[in-house]
Amino acid sequence: MSLAETILPGSRIRTGAIPWRCSGWLAVFIALTTLGTAAVVAVVAAAVEEWSPATGLALALVTPGALWVSGGAATAILGCLRKPPPPPAVPDDWRPKQRTAILVLLCGEAADPLSSYLAGLRRQLAAQGLAEATTVFVLSDTHEAVRIADEEAALAPLIAAGTVVYRRRSERTGHKPGNIAEWLAARSDGFTYMLVLDADSRMSAGRIRALMHRIETEPGLGLLQAGIARVRGRSLFGRHQRLSGRLLSPHFGRGLAAWSGKAGNYWGHNAIMRIAAFRSAAALPILSGPRPFGGTPLSHDFVEAAWIRREGWVVALDPDTRGSAEDGPQTLADFHRRDRRWCQGNLQHLRLIGEPGLDPVSRLHLALGIIGYLAAPVWLALMILVASDAVAIQGVLPLLAIATILMLPKLCALGHWLLRARTRRRQRLILRAGLHELAVSTLVAPLVMLRQSGAVLSVLAGRDCGWKRERPRALALPPWLPEVASGTGLLALGAAAGSASSLPWLLPVALPLLGAPLLQRWLERGA
Repeated sequence: MSLAETILPGSRIRTGAIPWRCSGWLAVFIALTTLGTAAVVAVVAAAVEEWSPATGLALALVTPGALWVSGGAATAILGCLRKPPPPPAVPDDWRPKQRTAILVLLCGEAADPLSSYLAGLRRQLAAQGLAEATTVFVLSDTHEAVRIADEEAALAPLIAAGTVVYRRRSERTGHKPGNIAEWLAARSDGFTYMLVLDADSRMSAGRIRALMHRIETEPGLGLLQAGIARVRGRSLFGRHQRLSGRLLSPHFGRGLAAWSGKAGNYWGHNAIMRIAAFRSAAALPILSGPRPFGGTPLSHDFVEAAWIRREGWVVALDPDTRGSAEDGPQTLADFHRRDRRWCQGNLQHLRLIGEPGLDPVSRLHLALGIIGYLAAPVWLALMILVASDAVAIQGVLPLLAIATILMLPKLCALGHWLLRARTRRRQRLILRAGLHELAVSTLVAPLVMLRQSGAVLSVLAGRDCGWKRERPRALALPPWLPEVASGTGLLALGAAAGSASSLPWLLPVALPLLGAPLLQRWLERGA
């Protein structure tokens, strides 16, 4: 059966690759990103005291780093320029004509919180008139005996009541994508749409209803990704992530939706999609050769979005985070572990970005994911060149230029919220929250840069992290040892070079690295 034959009766959609046209928002994004990158490179070049091969290398390294931060700033500016769209109006008497499967993917996570959430969600769905139009499937890949027992005990009341349909695979072929593909092959008959949630995802029935209404009334829409907030964190680090999301997400999401247009992205969960559209992406490409660059793509969601768009379907982003959330890492160790897997997955996209027929904006999403991780070792290499005095930068203007571009998303967010504040007390709260977010982000950024640099080098060296659980090491070293060693090394290089001009560049990076033991303990309180 062709794709055109599987969509709603009476609707039409162009299948196959579609002609591409650069939208106005995308043109503005490209122009702003180019302008920001050129400005940083020009300012750094003008501040070079003496040209040498090392200076040329430094300038070459500045370019991708500046491209990454300028892209983030451009997205934030677009979000400020674009007015928030009005919330979608769903008629009170609307009832879906087609059925939606709500797929909850579970792999070893605690099942008790999920069970409580799903029991409440079923009651909400019934109150919204969606009981007959939705079925909740819990698709488990849990394989440890103790966790399986806990999972089955937690979900048993829901299974007995018919609240959820539970299935646990004995063979975890293909991991999460394979789990969904198996459901598609065996259980998708009778469903037109599927909404994907992770075990730590939380969506309200009202938001699910709005997504269902939109995808049913837009026949060309293949995938609709909802904006995602953070649930309340248990540690200071978790609360910081939530605060950052609340401050930065509204305008950043609007900017991303603006320049992405009909070729948006998919983040793996909190999204609804047309099953007919997703079938074109369910069979992920298997990359030849050994891991880490071979095998099934780890960051499969970007690839699935690109494949769906290649077939002519619209992939859209609804940036509103209301009624859509997820939990996040509560410790730096958990954050780095997840980020390491994402790093490998994004670098695998180097082998997919040239696939024929992809929408140019889909290629841009893949490219930005790659650059986002390569930027970390780029900045670290620049720090080493500056610390060793191999590159002498005159004055602080280049540092101020980079800091200004880095600050633009935060300034956009601060302006957005201050304009909405109606009282001085509210304005003070916003300013205090903004300063707190800036301070913690500034302290954490060098730690993330160092670990991402290590992750990139690990992938390039051929080390695979895959979906494996971390095994305890025979020799337990302090988790902050790489940070302290790197901070000490940077300051030692600067001291040996004897260049005072490098201090403004080194201190904001080296001091948080040296303070990693105290910083980690402070951030993880309550985790």
